[in-house]
Amino acid sequence: MELLRRLIDAYGISASEEKVRAIIAKEIKPYVTDVRTDNLGNLIARKKGPEPRVMLAAHMDEIGLLIRSIDSEGRIYFSSIGGIVPLTIIGQRVFIEGKKRIEGVITTKEISDNIVIKELPKMESMYIDTGLGKKELEKHVETGDYVSLIQESAFLGNGDIFCGKALDDRVGCFILVELAKRLKKAKCEIYYVFTVQEEIGLYGAKTSAYTVNPAWAIAVDTTNADTLEGTKQLGKGPCITVKDAAMLGNKCINGWLKDIARKEKIPLQKDVSDAGSTDALTIALSRGGIPATVVSVIVKNIHSTVGIAHRKDIENAIKLLEKLLQKPPKVCIV
Repeated sequence: MELLRRLIDAYGISASEEKVRAIIAKEIKPYVTDVRTDNLGNLIARKKGPEPRVMLAAHMDEIGLLIRSIDSEGRIYFSSIGGIVPLTIIGQRVFIEGKKRIEGVITTKEISDNIVIKELPKMESMYIDTGLGKKELEKHVETGDYVSLIQESAFLGNGDIFCGKALDDRVGCFILVELAKRLKKAKCEIYYVFTVQEEIGLYGAKTSAYTVNPAWAIAVDTTNADTLEGTKQLGKGPCITVKDAAMLGNKCINGWLKDIARKEKIPLQKDVSDAGSTDALTIALSRGGIPATVVSVIVKNIHSTVGIAHRKDIENAIKLLEKLLQKPPKVCIV
């Protein structure tokens, strides 16, 4: 879990993924044929082999904030990068990546002055209090600088459950690196693609899928828990996407995964959702169309400042994908 913790604790907001990319490149290089970074910033690691050419994608970027303005009192107002639940960021410590690292706390006027809150504050009314005035701040930070949430990963309960920022989708990045270590002798050509800018528009997957042009692909990502309905629960196995807000998972690939799960007795859940989408969407729509689906790990508190996941779900996702890629089918028939 040491690598997973390093990935989670690294900072890499959309379009600023270089620190995460450096960790992954160093870890995966011994297990693949070649590694390169494309013009958009995607890290593409290829394991040479016979057909079929398979693409596995996981995004490196995380949600965060961006300075929008600094008022006369030194209050820093911000814009969100990716979908963040506004309620979860109040009271959070942050740091600004400017000419000098500046730390602060997210608050509102009412909270700062201990006024009773009658309505949930909107993100537009929140600001960062750094303890500095406007003149001092402007020496070090400016509009457009990134703001990262300060969090540190930790284990919960019996040690199988852990929490941290950026589980979406450093969990997927970790799974891809572990697969590269285990699939050095796989009888296919595998492209492990670590994409950028997923949180703001699935952009990295679109350009990399066009370049790779795989026979079929799987996005490895995270999805929300569904504890009230009991359909998606921590510790009950990874998920395959049947439907999300923008796409239907490829029935052929999903069928392969269900067959493997049944034969190998790997717990598997199904994700039917009306919210969100993943890199699989833009991969599926690349070129003339690429069969694609999603294997996800359940995360509680997804798209908040700190998520919660289960070690066994990650291990079972690795096992499921490893079994599929040891003898991958060449053709996916819709």
